[in-house]
Amino acid sequence: MREMLTGMPWWVKWIAIPLIALVVFGGMIASVIGFVVWLLFKVLLFVAIVGGLLYVVRKFMSSSSSKGDW
Repeated sequence: MREMLTGMPWWVKWIAIPLIALVVFGGMIASVIGFVVWLLFKVLLFVAIVGGLLYVVRKFMSSSSSKGDW
C-alpha cells in the first residue's frame, strides 16, 4: 500500500482518499454517531430522573421527620 501511494500527489492522499472513505462508510459512521448520541441522551435522562427522585425523597423525608407531632 505504501509503495502505491508513494508516487501520488499530496491531494490524492489527503483529500481524495478520505473523501472516498466518507462516501463509502458515511452511512455507517453516521449510524454509529447517532447511536452514541442516543445512548448518551438516555444515560443523561436516567441520571436526571434518578437525581430528581432522590431529591424528592430526601425533601419528603426531611419534612416528615420535622413534623413528628401529628
